[in-house]
Amino acid sequence: MTLPRPHRLDLFIALSGLACGVLLWSFGLYTTGDRVLDQRWAALVPLAVMASMEALRRTLPQTALIVGTLALVADQFTNGNLLTVLMFTDIVYAAVVYGSPSLARRVPYSTGLITVAVTVGFLVWWQNAIALLIGVITGMISFMPAVTGSIVRNHREAAEAARLRAEQTALLAEMDRTQAVVAERSRMARELHDMVANHLSAIAIHSTAALSLDEPATTRQALTVIRENSVAGLAEMRRLIGLLRDSGADTEPAAAPTLAGLDALVAQSAANAGPSGLVLVLDDTRQSPAALPAPVELAAYRIVQESLTNALKHAAPGEVRVALGQDPGALWIRVTSPYGERPGPTAPGSGAGLVGMRERVALLDGEFEAGPVTDDGGRKTWRVRAELPVGASDEERV
Repeated sequence: MTLPRPHRLDLFIALSGLACGVLLWSFGLYTTGDRVLDQRWAALVPLAVMASMEALRRTLPQTALIVGTLALVADQFTNGNLLTVLMFTDIVYAAVVYGSPSLARRVPYSTGLITVAVTVGFLVWWQNAIALLIGVITGMISFMPAVTGSIVRNHREAAEAARLRAEQTALLAEMDRTQAVVAERSRMARELHDMVANHLSAIAIHSTAALSLDEPATTRQALTVIRENSVAGLAEMRRLIGLLRDSGADTEPAAAPTLAGLDALVAQSAANAGPSGLVLVLDDTRQSPAALPAPVELAAYRIVQESLTNALKHAAPGEVRVALGQDPGALWIRVTSPYGERPGPTAPGSGAGLVGMRERVALLDGEFEAGPVTDDGGRKTWRVRAELPVGASDEERV
């Protein structure tokens, strides 16, 4: 087994203690006299052993304490050296500071009991005040260093715990910031897709129609629709860019779309859907269309907008029906469109629209599904269904 390498500071303490102890020994300065081993060199043995244990005070604190205690006991049978006692106090202190948690708990209690036992024992034996002085000295070289080491260790552990808490707090703050950035980017992606995809889809379909049909009237009509959607899409882009630039400024937020604008949205989509053979119908079955929480109105508007965009790009000719209704505690949306092969021009899709609709509904703890279904007449349709809670907690979710 290879012994751990001593710390440089411990080596310096050990060499300094040994040198000072030898210096006191050379001058004949002892702590006691008339002991069992009265040879002059005998005091150097405990001194050398204690100095070697000082070198291990940080790497092997328990071993240093045990051997150091034996060296201190042996020193009492010689003329004694002050540096042997002083280095022992440092070993007791280091055992508490650098030792294992169990050792750090045991040493203060053990030294305290030893101090009390020595004091009581000498009082019974000598029955004079000198016994109290021996008890005080015993406490100073054993119990007091242990208590000091315990205080220092507690402060260090408290500081380390505070540092770990600060690191955890910083890590949690960074995770929150990252999640906030991801959520904001997702929101921006949904808004950008929902605002612009409708206009770009119309532009793609009408430009394809204008290129494929060599009719001046049809070409002129298609170019008119293309220009209208280009201008509207550019306006939407400018509004979004303005929101991004002014997000840190103290400005009034731009008005978000609401369900009151569904009539205009369906009318615009109907104009764009003319060449595709689609007929758009809005069926609002709500008894009293009262104002709903802003997040619900925005999500419902965007779901209808994206559903109409998908119908414009992919639906077969036929009726596209937008139905709205409200049950106690929930707003439901149904958008159905013919499902099948599309004969006319189409626009490519990436599936991001369905993902965006699903995310909007999930943020409000609602229900969403989209896919082909078969109606009562046996015809296949593409249906988008969403249910959005309209309880009081909706505003708190955003």
